[in-house]
Amino acid sequence: MSDVASELAINPSRPDSRTPQRVRHTAARRRTLTVQQVESITPHMKRVTLGGDLHDFVSLGFDDHVKLFFPDGSSDAAGLPNTVGRDFTPRRYDPSAQTLQIDFALHEAGPATRWASQAKPSDTLIVGGPRGSFVVPLSFDWHLFVGDETAIPAIGRRLEELPANTRAVVLAEIDGKHDEIAFSTKADLTLLWSHRNGAPVGVADGLSKRLAAQRLPPGDYYAWVACESLVAKAFRSQLLADCGANPKWIRAAGYWRRGAAAVHELHES
Repeated sequence: MSDVASELAINPSRPDSRTPQRVRHTAARRRTLTVQQVESITPHMKRVTLGGDLHDFVSLGFDDHVKLFFPDGSSDAAGLPNTVGRDFTPRRYDPSAQTLQIDFALHEAGPATRWASQAKPSDTLIVGGPRGSFVVPLSFDWHLFVGDETAIPAIGRRLEELPANTRAVVLAEIDGKHDEIAFSTKADLTLLWSHRNGAPVGVADGLSKRLAAQRLPPGDYYAWVACESLVAKAFRSQLLADCGANPKWIRAAGYWRRGAAAVHELHES
């Protein structure tokens, strides 16, 4: 962990202890890793454990992104497969075992879903980054996490990182009860699932209604939102207008956008 990240974690009394810090990683690079294990977490979520050259891998922020490169079904002039890159959360890195876990939300057919659905031990995958981290301090009265399936890996990682003296509220949208997972955390967790029940992903307003109906804890909080881009933008506005959120303490990201591929957008206004 960098000096900045370490001090933020252990010294929340610093005057700027509620200001997230951006940390650049100079050793970020591409590496070819090998699949060691594939697990089905839910009907629409797979966990792939990768191993290999990870000795200088660094990921300080729970919503960091690595770039994974998947075959797109075409070949170059030399007959080698062309690849496309997609962003994913480093779900768990074990420096002792030299393994990296990636959770895949399986949805409409695309290169990432195709690869994850067929992945097996001994397969290889090119992984790049992360190029930097966004480190959110712990020194808030409580933490709010909102998102759909694409956000669950980052939410799960953050909940595992939170210490026992913290409070967290999670609003998560999934297809149905069959996609609920059990998060591991020492924090005092309020977990609220919103089921689409067959409605299209990225268009339902279940999360917004769930927030409006929920009595939130008192005190200063950090809000993290990740889902379809327009939904994330609207949710940020709702937090500011109706929930007393501080705009400096909100990170709202479009992890994907309807009708587009390979989108990652931050909404800061």
